[in-house]
Amino acid sequence: METIDFTQPVIFAQTAFYLFLGIFGRYVLIAALFHYLFKVKYQSFFQNREVNQRPRRPAQHWREIGFSFVTAIIFALAGTGMVVAWQLGYTRIYLNFSDYSALWFLGSILLVLFLHETYYYWLHRWMHHPRVYKWVHKAHHDSITTSAWTSFSFHPMESILQAVVLPALMFVIPLHYIAIGIILLIMTTTSVINHLNTELYPRDFHRHWFGKWWIGATHHSLHHSQFKYNYGLYFTFWDKWIGTESPDFKKLFEKKTKKVESTKNVEGKVQSVE
Repeated sequence: METIDFTQPVIFAQTAFYLFLGIFGRYVLIAALFHYLFKVKYQSFFQNREVNQRPRRPAQHWREIGFSFVTAIIFALAGTGMVVAWQLGYTRIYLNFSDYSALWFLGSILLVLFLHETYYYWLHRWMHHPRVYKWVHKAHHDSITTSAWTSFSFHPMESILQAVVLPALMFVIPLHYIAIGIILLIMTTTSVINHLNTELYPRDFHRHWFGKWWIGATHHSLHHSQFKYNYGLYFTFWDKWIGTESPDFKKLFEKKTKKVESTKNVEGKVQSVE
């Protein structure tokens, strides 16, 4: 069987194009699914869980999708570069499960998520520096009231800074290609959930042994409205350790997840009562 040479310009371009379709398609599919479920089909049920009540700007969806389109191009180019590096034998990507244990397969995913979290937390703090913010991070924060479509809406410079970390880790950490796929799926799905502006996690989740370390829409929405708190990506531990978690988070989470009962008024119309 003939080996594909990804270093050839035409093959490189084709690979980048297919990766772009996969990355942008994954973003559109997951964002559209969550938007439909929680902003259209079941909107009335989740209306009380909307975090930021400030109206979104006209055509904000399209602006976010446009930035996400460029982000997908940058991520695709970075991914294609990793394919070339893998073919040349520079990465630690492996194809056979037998090369490492099943325990390592799971551990490698957790390790990458931890390292990605650490990188992003400190990168995020740096991007909020007054001399950096308007050139790198402001495009993302223009979405004060976020949506599923905000999840990949970054300035190209920020996209580049985000695109380098996962490929860099693949040079030093043995990763099965399926583990890479799982990590990318987690990255996209959690980003959509965190930007949805609708709290999906159950009541008291912020007190659960796992939930208190896991970021949701309330946690990240406060970052977009308050700017100086909640810099995490997947987890809350750096915010807790460094003291940058919003003091309003717990109270707001409890408010948004408070049980709401439906009753009928004297005219027989359904209304919500807390």
